[in-house]
Amino acid sequence: MAAPQSRILAAGFAAGCGALMLFAWLAGAVMQGATIQLDTSVRNTVHSWATPRLTYVMRGITQFGSTAVLLLFTTILVWALLRDGRRTAAVIVVAGVGGAEILDQLLKLLFHRARPEVFIGEQPLSYSFPSGHAVASCCFYGIAAAILSARIGSCLGKALVWIGAALLVVAIGLSRVYLGVHYPSDVMAGYAGAVVWVTAVRAAYEISRRRVTADSSTSPQRPSRPADSG
Repeated sequence: MAAPQSRILAAGFAAGCGALMLFAWLAGAVMQGATIQLDTSVRNTVHSWATPRLTYVMRGITQFGSTAVLLLFTTILVWALLRDGRRTAAVIVVAGVGGAEILDQLLKLLFHRARPEVFIGEQPLSYSFPSGHAVASCCFYGIAAAILSARIGSCLGKALVWIGAALLVVAIGLSRVYLGVHYPSDVMAGYAGAVVWVTAVRAAYEISRRRVTADSSTSPQRPSRPADSG
């Protein structure tokens, strides 16, 4: 059991490192203005698909990455976990989603990239890089998929949960580009930042768990009282 767990942790660490390098590359390219031509081309291509029906769908999809909806989903998930006695999982959800929101705001202030011209809807007041919807949705639905799939026995069931979560996260990111409120590079950076953050949360949990296990194994055992002979 330890070997598969170690491989999973190693794979997660590798994904986190790769995501960190991707984010750093995107951030440097954005600061130098190197992405604007590709960003504009992709935005215009996606916008060319616009129809009233597709706009209605995209407006609905983008709500699944909004703060209000994710706060509601997070509250429901944390309540369900606490009800089942899974306090550690509840803490991971709160740390993952809450930390992702803080991380997104800090990064927006750090890079202060202006929003593109919006195609549909109102112009958001916050900065553009990275996409908050991409960061928050990737963190929440990724963590939720991990928690839900851990209780599913079949490989097919696990795969369906992860595929569903991934498709929803990608659809949310696409909706941000379709509506014109983000550049594609904002969305990609949001995904990368989310993977880095989830990896950090997982690493912190694993370190804490191993410390507790080590402390438990090294703590002296109280001697049992001898049986009463009388």
